[in-house]
Amino acid sequence: MVQNDKRMKKILNVSLSLFFVSTGVFAQNKGLVANSESPYSKLQSVGLQDVKWTKGFWKEQFDVETKNTLPYMWDLYHNETSHAYKNFEIAAGLSKGTFKGPSFHDGDFYKIFEGMAATYAVTKDKKLDAEMDKAIALFAKVQRKDGYIHTPVLIDERWGTLGPEEVKKQLGFEKYNMGHLMTAACIHYRATGKTNFLNIAKGVADFLYDFYKKASPELARNAICPSHYMGIVEMYRTTKNPKYLELANNLIDIRGTTNDGTDDNQDRIPFRQQTTAMGHAVRANYLYAGVADLYAETGEKKLLDNLESIWDDVTYRKMYITGGCGSLYDGVSPDGTSYDPTVVQKIHQAYGRPFQLPNATAHTETCANIGNVLWNWRMLQITGDAKYADIVELALYNSVLSGMDLEGEKFLYNNPLNVSNDLPFHQRWGNEREGYIALSNCCAPNVTRTIAEVGNYAYNISKEGLYVNLYGSNQLKTKYLNGEEIEIEQQTNYPWDGKITLKIVKAPKDLQNFFLRIPGWSQNASISVNNSKITDKIVSGAYLKLNQKWKKGDVIELNLPMPVELMEANPLVEEVKNQVAVKRGPLVYCLESDQLPAKISVNDVALNLKSNFATNNFTLNNRNLVSIDAEAVINSNNSWNKTLYKPLSSKDATAVQVKLIPYFAWGNKGKGEMTVWMSH
Repeated sequence: MVQNDKRMKKILNVSLSLFFVSTGVFAQNKGLVANSESPYSKLQSVGLQDVKWTKGFWKEQFDVETKNTLPYMWDLYHNETSHAYKNFEIAAGLSKGTFKGPSFHDGDFYKIFEGMAATYAVTKDKKLDAEMDKAIALFAKVQRKDGYIHTPVLIDERWGTLGPEEVKKQLGFEKYNMGHLMTAACIHYRATGKTNFLNIAKGVADFLYDFYKKASPELARNAICPSHYMGIVEMYRTTKNPKYLELANNLIDIRGTTNDGTDDNQDRIPFRQQTTAMGHAVRANYLYAGVADLYAETGEKKLLDNLESIWDDVTYRKMYITGGCGSLYDGVSPDGTSYDPTVVQKIHQAYGRPFQLPNATAHTETCANIGNVLWNWRMLQITGDAKYADIVELALYNSVLSGMDLEGEKFLYNNPLNVSNDLPFHQRWGNEREGYIALSNCCAPNVTRTIAEVGNYAYNISKEGLYVNLYGSNQLKTKYLNGEEIEIEQQTNYPWDGKITLKIVKAPKDLQNFFLRIPGWSQNASISVNNSKITDKIVSGAYLKLNQKWKKGDVIELNLPMPVELMEANPLVEEVKNQVAVKRGPLVYCLESDQLPAKISVNDVALNLKSNFATNNFTLNNRNLVSIDAEAVINSNNSWNKTLYKPLSSKDATAVQVKLIPYFAWGNKGKGEMTVWMSH
């Protein structure tokens, strides 16, 4: 009887899914991920439009996004500098020409489009809506009848220049581009309610379903940077078409089943055999995020077990203090102990070995750091564990924001923790932000969409109540899963100050739970409700549950002390042994050379650990920041010309005052040196 009930329930669910598909009625969950019906997701997204920044840090950043970054990127990808929009026009037959730019150009344009859709959800700017409709009409002209869309191939097909080697497409970011199209289309649908882009995405998803059903193992091998894992699961959530969940499962099943897989793409061995982070950090983090999405739908324990094991490997052995990922420009896998080419492989932008975290040569691509956010955000959804929100916050404030300048129109591909003038070799990627990074501008569109979507990370809802993940002055207007409304006004000067006030504007009359994240970095946090101090035990790195009947005007006050902290690394991190980094709240700080006497390098400075570490407000490029003043010493014998080693000397050391600034703000005063880690 039980088995029959289960079978009937399954048939009913599939029938209901097919009803949604046939009628064109799509799920109306309007969050960044549509996980309100995901059976193994503990938390669910609030709507894209449900959070509005009102003042302070993220309001300033959102203003930079809407006034500078998004218009700049939209124009850039429409002009000849990038040629991205022109590629679509050529593929549509509107003009003649050849494909120009990197093979992931389509995906970059979709990322900017996604940022525009997320922004529209909040601003309802009709100009954005019109621009998006214009682009969607062009996408429709480009798309092949079978749903395929990838301009490098379609241009060749249209103008008769397509080569015979179909396998090359697998190495051309074909599926990556399609993945970003599907994700952008889902966000657009939730932001506008329109199905014009979603219908194009359905064609793409249907093409991929048919492709992976019929393709040979060689052709079906996984493409570079698997954004399509997240994309196809999001399509399943949005349309309820069971084919798409079947495809997502199949993508995991076939991963690592070919003889020519690589650690660079995480497909040398099946995912279910992977327990540590390997290979290209962007591709790895995108994969882990997609697998987390799949787990939310299937609940396959092995997937979560592996994700948790890999997370431990990254967080405790391979991640920078800034939340950055991918330490090596080039590395080998697994650890260079064999000459067998099936064991040792060259890896580009690699995670590297445990505790291998160089600073001046750190790659830490902005896209990898954003991938870290995407992955940890999904881990938070499926577990409700605050440790994942801690990483989201860490990466957002440090290694993601460092990927662009304070004015939002110049960008970094990689994010080193040390910049030295005397480094005696040329690195492939520079240490100065650029308006357009030729051939590798993927990070700029990625940070564009990410900043537009930060508001959706701030809160979650669940059957248990409201989760407060990120702090910043905002207004929340959303609904619980049962339709009851909740409105909150949050006021704070976070991350510069740890006082956070939550004022209840509207809440259900019954008992309700609020879950406040107590950051893992915090100590001695205190909470009061309507001026009455909460005596419950407060645990750092966890959510504190407040349960009562809330009414309009109730006020929750959370105080997170923000002393300056001196951080040290595990001694196995050889590059920073006997050095310290400075951190305050969620922010990592750094020293720039403009704070030092002429001809003095940041590498010559030893921080005085007994400094007062005074904080001061200051303004840089129209942004409000907080600096940390400290004392340091410089040894007079600081010349290393034709010197590899010399006796340690403390004679004639000169005391200096230095001003440390948030790491994300480095490089905004012109070319110079910078360091996060300092000797003492």
